[in-house]
Amino acid sequence: MPFELVSTQLMAYQMYTFIAVVLGCALVKTSWSKSHKRNPKNLPLPPGPKGYPVIGNLFDVPNPLDSPHIVYDQWFKKYGDMIYIEVLGQSLLILGSLQRATDLLDKRSSNYSDRMRMPMVLELMNWVYNMAFLPYGQWWRRHRKAFNEHFHRNIVHKYYPIQQREIRTFLYRLLRTPDNFMHHIRHTFSSTIMGIAYGITVEDSADPYISNAEKALEGLVEAGIPGTFLVDLIPALLYVPAWLPGAGFKKKAAYWSKINDDVINKPFEYIENELRNDRVVVPSVTTSLISRLPDKSDPLYFEERKIAQHTAAVAYIGGADTTVSTVQSFFLAMAMYPEAQKKAQAELDAVVGSHRLPDFGDRKSLPYINAVVKESMRWNQVLPLSIGHMASEDDEYDGYFIPRGTVVLANGWSILHDPEVFSEPMKFEPDRYLKNGKLDPSVRSPDCAAFGYGRRICPGRHLSDNSLYLIVSSVLSVYDIEPSIDKLGKPIKLEPNFAGGFLSYPVPFQCSIKPRSTSAEQLIRDIVELDR
Repeated sequence: MPFELVSTQLMAYQMYTFIAVVLGCALVKTSWSKSHKRNPKNLPLPPGPKGYPVIGNLFDVPNPLDSPHIVYDQWFKKYGDMIYIEVLGQSLLILGSLQRATDLLDKRSSNYSDRMRMPMVLELMNWVYNMAFLPYGQWWRRHRKAFNEHFHRNIVHKYYPIQQREIRTFLYRLLRTPDNFMHHIRHTFSSTIMGIAYGITVEDSADPYISNAEKALEGLVEAGIPGTFLVDLIPALLYVPAWLPGAGFKKKAAYWSKINDDVINKPFEYIENELRNDRVVVPSVTTSLISRLPDKSDPLYFEERKIAQHTAAVAYIGGADTTVSTVQSFFLAMAMYPEAQKKAQAELDAVVGSHRLPDFGDRKSLPYINAVVKESMRWNQVLPLSIGHMASEDDEYDGYFIPRGTVVLANGWSILHDPEVFSEPMKFEPDRYLKNGKLDPSVRSPDCAAFGYGRRICPGRHLSDNSLYLIVSSVLSVYDIEPSIDKLGKPIKLEPNFAGGFLSYPVPFQCSIKPRSTSAEQLIRDIVELDR
């Protein structure tokens, strides 16, 4: 690298560090004086690692892309199940138990439903359509209401046919190119949610709707944890010119912003145009939202249209990806734990038989399959750390003072890998959810941490749960999943390795996916032909 470039980058780094220290001094001083006045009982802050003046715990915070939930899990062993740190004046509280998460994020949700300002994600990367990141308030409520009308527990059954069609097509893709199963999984969920959200059928895996979603989510994986980019801690860096050395974050953000603009507008405007020209379109969430828009002369038209756009886009972006990780983990688990696979297949053979695929009507009669679904969610949580909830007001909890503006993160990974609740938590063991051949309601369900907390709980969880059940039961009814074989004919040992970051995925792996029998293969072919 040329010396001039190294020198320029070093100068930029020193400049930003100087800005951080100066602004940090002001933030810490202001924060200390205000919190001191607001804490008349002089309660202590929750325990945590001791920081430095001005910068606080800047050097203690783990790399957001390097499994921070594992680091925090180790901290809990030293400091207890509630850890408080400060970074450049921003206070963070990490919760390591279900009790703590329930007490604050559920029981006190009126105070812990806000979000911290996220300059990189919201203001630069254009994730304004995702209500998960919006501040708590009326604008968020309107988004939440619009979304919930189409995805609440009592309405998601209307999407059964789309889910069934796409998962059957997935089975056929596995038959043709089983080595591409990781890609087929992502394609299946993208196609499913495109049909639900927009009524658009996606045939080609290179479809721009799919690629745009993948690119948008790549950005979110990198920037979703606050603090990944310095601009999250020092919003003044929003105004740094993109050409300035060291301001590469703005170039990244501009690229992702354009991608998100396409995610929001392109499919929605396509459906709008089809309706405007009286062309036949498939009923969908978008057609329903458009049909309910007020007249263009109404002052609320543009706001309502924007909410409609955002609702469809967030359904698509959420449904296209988050469940993907769990299904990939399921494939890995089946290849690593053949005894669990055999138990699941025995139950399917007894209840469903070999002449048809399982459907939603079979679910209550398949407790072990439901246990496999639960364990797939628990074994590797898609979102190991919750999206940060922010305290709207000062609070007192268990003898500690929690300042207003504190960002609260629940470590769902710790909650679902607590050895006192789940024996051998790193092992994939569906039987832990069963008692006398039935689901045991006394066992902690992964739902308690997998979908968020309080008023911010994921409103798409019912659709996700249905998809997981159908794909798990369908795949195991007709396929055997085993480790791949090396050149010497020996099984390749698989390891449960997962990539860290905002969203967690299994590290890419290979496995053997083959029909259980010739009749199973014929069943796949026959059903796909019928669907066509």
